[in-house]
Amino acid sequence: MADLPPDPAALIADLRLLVEIESPSTDPVGVAHVMDVVERWARDLGALCHALPGGTRQFDFGVDGTRPPLLILTHADTVWPHGTLEKMPFRVEGERVSGPGTYDMKGGIVGAFHALRALGGDWPRGGVRLLLTPDEETGSSSSRAAIEAAARHARAVLVVEPPVADSHALKVGRKGVGDFTLRFQGVASHAGNKPEEGASAVTEAARAVLAVQALARPELGTTVSVGRIAGGGAVNVIPAECVLDVDVRVSTLAESGRVTRGIQALETADPRVRLTVTGGLNRPPFERGPETQRLFAQAQALARELGFELTGEVVGGGSDGNFTAPLAPTLDGLGAPGDGAHAAHEHIRLDRWPDHVRLLTRLLREA
Repeated sequence: MADLPPDPAALIADLRLLVEIESPSTDPVGVAHVMDVVERWARDLGALCHALPGGTRQFDFGVDGTRPPLLILTHADTVWPHGTLEKMPFRVEGERVSGPGTYDMKGGIVGAFHALRALGGDWPRGGVRLLLTPDEETGSSSSRAAIEAAARHARAVLVVEPPVADSHALKVGRKGVGDFTLRFQGVASHAGNKPEEGASAVTEAARAVLAVQALARPELGTTVSVGRIAGGGAVNVIPAECVLDVDVRVSTLAESGRVTRGIQALETADPRVRLTVTGGLNRPPFERGPETQRLFAQAQALARELGFELTGEVVGGGSDGNFTAPLAPTLDGLGAPGDGAHAAHEHIRLDRWPDHVRLLTRLLREA
């Protein structure tokens, strides 16, 4: 079958339909509206549609049990709050298609469905299963179980998050992501009259900032950042409360364990200040296993046949591919090329997008 490029006008029309439905993760109605549109597309292709616990929807195309299906991962939510379209309207300017959620990842959803349509109902043996989740941008707490269950029964996972910004680079590895909260409870007192009776939560938190960030090992891909501090009250009071929020990124599970143990072992210098640590790793690292490397090599060869060079990078941000990589060969970044995830300049490159849709079509046929 010829690898005909998708119609750019049809890509743009479908993308506009999704982008102009604002669907922040915090709005289940908006997210469900996007899902309803996508479900109509799936039913038009003859899919069997299932609503799963936690709000995820599953669409099966030719899944027949003859072999494990291919799994496509998508998400309907965005980081953008209601009202963003007024400031960042959907627009097409030359080869640039802009608007909230275009790049991350409504373009990926549209590209996946154009690839499925290109198969013309000639599903690969075992079929294709597509999951559309409601909460990827907030950590996938309600959808993780469905994602992992589907991955355990898949022969490969294709994640249509966008490729590396402004490139043809897929994401062949991702760091694991952790969030920790450190709460310090001290003793308040008057800073002028009886400072010795106070136990400063802010002072202990300041010590902890340096101790926590000292756990970083950049040479191993481990970063630790205290991104937010909140504490104290009136300036003339020894502060009794302080909270630190910590972001952790790790390339391996071993590093995750080391950093987690280090944070949990923290102690205060002043015994009157109580420290409570909560949180942990919410996405495991996406490590490059041999099966994933073989899948990437296949994608590279197919891209070369289609006339472009595909590269692969390991990135610091997490996705639902972090959950599937330990369970099945996983390729991430198969969505729409562009730039500006979570930023005001979010956009898709229309001159590159059709090539990636053709690549995904070939992978669905041949992976």
